[in-house]
Amino acid sequence: MVAMAVAMGIGRFVYTPILPGMMEEVGLSARDAGLIASANFLGYLLGAVAAGGNWAQGRERTIMIAGLVANALLSAAMAVGTGVLAFIVLRFLAGLASAFVMIFTTGIVFSHLAAGGRDDLQAFHFAGVGLGIVASSVMMAGLIGVHAGWQAGWLGAAALSAAGIAVAGLVIDRGPVATGGSIRREPPLSGGRPIVFTILAYGLFGFGYIVTATFLIAIVRDGGGGRLFETGVWLVTGLAALPSVFLWNAVARRIGLAAAFVLGCLVEALGVAASVGLGGWTGPLLGGVLLGGTFVGLTALGLQAGRELAPASPRRVLAVMTAAFGIGQILGPIAAGFIAERTGDFVLASVLAAVALLAAGLASLMSRGTAKSP
Repeated sequence: MVAMAVAMGIGRFVYTPILPGMMEEVGLSARDAGLIASANFLGYLLGAVAAGGNWAQGRERTIMIAGLVANALLSAAMAVGTGVLAFIVLRFLAGLASAFVMIFTTGIVFSHLAAGGRDDLQAFHFAGVGLGIVASSVMMAGLIGVHAGWQAGWLGAAALSAAGIAVAGLVIDRGPVATGGSIRREPPLSGGRPIVFTILAYGLFGFGYIVTATFLIAIVRDGGGGRLFETGVWLVTGLAALPSVFLWNAVARRIGLAAAFVLGCLVEALGVAASVGLGGWTGPLLGGVLLGGTFVGLTALGLQAGRELAPASPRRVLAVMTAAFGIGQILGPIAAGFIAERTGDFVLASVLAAVALLAAGLASLMSRGTAKSP
């Protein structure tokens, strides 16, 4: 959970609350902001593809630790960045590192939980994303209190990450459990309608959620809610994310993985629309709650569905699912930044994101709904 907080909740998503300050103080445009975000997701995509090979067998923990350290160092480097190109390169490398941490940490943790018969604890692992968002929102509130600039946000993220690395390095003290007493090579993924539509749904979900996840605080800043309100919106997003995997696993046990994914996409689409469609404090707060309450849970449900459809190749399917997710995330901020620059706000971009989420739900509905419940 702590490793996921460092790599995902902080390493990937701290950009969201820091972004409005960078746009104001550095002069980044919405298009610039989208390109920087997409560079991070391109790195994530390439890292996911690279992690799908057999080259890392036996070195999973070492790569995980290296990825965590890289995330912290790259966050600190953002504070001394001198332009859009530098930010793009740094965020690209951070995305690469976060993909390695996500895939190899998940593989290690899930293998030990499976060996111990405690798959029910998978939710704690993914709750780390919410933990990191909560930690970063509290940090940002403190920095606002002392009138610190955007650079302090990145340095604070690096400091939080360093503390988390110390914890994760001690607790995750070994690699994945070997199958049959030895590490085996995974077979290639087989095709078929269920896995194809599951992967498609996951990619569309990545496009849909990332627009709001990237620009939510910029939307709040445009609405004149105030800097402390911005951190409050990000805080409720993280708090809602903490129990979301528990919630959506419970839903999936009752109605199945595919149906739960469909329902989650509908709820999240409502939150995306609310973030720009309702005025005052209501829209951003509702958008934050529904975003946080769904995107981590849906991420977990998608990966669980993929693993159950390809039980003989768990790391390969994690990598392919993450790659599809990454493609959606690359395209989302680019499209949203371009549209926002042309229209002057994030309304149309958010509508496009909501449509993508509805399409993700439809693709999940078209996949085979007979996967085992988590």
